Amino acid sequence: MTEKVLILDFGSQYTQLIARAVREANVYCEIVPYHKPVEFDPSLKGIILSGSPFSVNDVNAPLVDVRSLAQHRNVLGICYGAQLTAKLLGGRVEKSEKREYGRATLDSPSQNTLLKDVPQQSQVWMSHGDSILELPASAHVLATTQSIPVAAFEVQEPGCCDIYGLQFHPEVYHSEFGKKIIHNYLFAICGCSGDWTPAHFISDTVTALKEKIGTKKVVMALSGGVDSTVAATLIHKAIGKNLFGIFVDNGVLRKHEFEGVITMYDQLELNVKGVDAGTRFYDALSGLTNPEEKRKAIGKTFIDVFDSEAHALTDISFLGQGTIYPDVIESVSVHGPSVTIKSHHNVGGLPDTMKLDLVEPLRFLFKDEVRKVGLELGIPKEMLFRHPFPGPGLAIRILGEITEEKVRLLQEADDIYIHALKEQGLYDSVWQAGAILLPVKSVGVMGDERTYEFTVALRAVTSADGMTADWAHLPYSFLGEVSNRIINQVRGINRVVYDISSKPPATIEWE
Repeated sequence: MTEKVLILDFGSQYTQLIARAVREANVYCEIVPYHKPVEFDPSLKGIILSGSPFSVNDVNAPLVDVRSLAQHRNVLGICYGAQLTAKLLGGRVEKSEKREYGRATLDSPSQNTLLKDVPQQSQVWMSHGDSILELPASAHVLATTQSIPVAAFEVQEPGCCDIYGLQFHPEVYHSEFGKKIIHNYLFAICGCSGDWTPAHFISDTVTALKEKIGTKKVVMALSGGVDSTVAATLIHKAIGKNLFGIFVDNGVLRKHEFEGVITMYDQLELNVKGVDAGTRFYDALSGLTNPEEKRKAIGKTFIDVFDSEAHALTDISFLGQGTIYPDVIESVSVHGPSVTIKSHHNVGGLPDTMKLDLVEPLRFLFKDEVRKVGLELGIPKEMLFRHPFPGPGLAIRILGEITEEKVRLLQEADDIYIHALKEQGLYDSVWQAGAILLPVKSVGVMGDERTYEFTVALRAVTSADGMTADWAHLPYSFLGEVSNRIINQVRGINRVVYDISSKPPATIEWE
């Protein structure tokens, strides 16, 4: 049985970072709403209480019975979780005279299990409006900062396991030894073994898939992306040719994308049918210029094509999907019951008439973990570490109406740009890059001829997760070379510009 740690979520913006830090230590964890009853099965090793946008003194503050939890397992409270622990066990928490946000220096004068091997003074990240002014009688201070008297504490309640509280956020990058503190909690306090590895995950998942699916058949929409490819490979490893993949060419893929992806699936021995449906998508997009209308047209057409292809198969019982953990977390309300996965992850919202049960082998993995599993499965690295590519494809990188000629122009320009990034060793340092065809024509001169052709914008950003992004500072010499290649090789484009907008306020994609 895989050991695990539970993270009770009170709505903090950092909750996923806690989970990622635990997973990086090869310990499996799950994020659950704070109000969900905890099952104390033998696999559960510890419980972490997250931060929250609430104050513990709010009338509607989210609550859990910390003492009851600690009677069964070790507990670590972070920020709100620490304040809640202190208050419920008899301490006093009040609004801070000055809100503490940002870097602070942690002073931990004596060694203890939680802060073992953490220097006496280290940088931590604070984000709180309340402070713990008095600890419960059963608690003692482990660390302070210049601004607050209680930055870390330990509680020794009769009949309880170890209880710890941290006023700061060890899970964020700016807390220098935060990962070490979490490591101490997991291994020195909870006794975790750290055996949750990609190989372990694959073995457990394939066994579970065999039990769930048996000899039945699964249909799955594939995109050539990381999530769907890794999910399909896992399902294939469990049921072989009983997985039927469908890869739809919507006419707005990158240059040679369709052929390249089909070849890769053949190499992975996946049972995938490629469907050339470009004409249907162009017809659906005809006359549309609004980005949302274009997205909806592509989504509806995809559903129609996939539904038609799926119904041509017989005795299908399951629908495979590449849903990953952030999708699942976002679909669960901290303040209410679980809701459905976002429609754009549910292959556009497939018709109820399909009546298929879901198979989602990646639903508890983060994106970086999906890549590690993919490497363990033997999927080519160049496929696993490709830049994100939008579901609507080049249709939202062509501003205005979509035509085959515009798609051809952008495919050529984009292909030159991406190949140049790889040639110059810049591709892996960029989170996402692509070319955008603008609905603008400008005057140019080529030889002795006057031209009046399209403008292309190049976009490249650096990011950790796509939530925020900075424009990539690509060398001027590189940009100049790419501009010359595009203008000289793509007839119909005579001007190239570079987008230096960050997110926020701009977005990564233009539509």
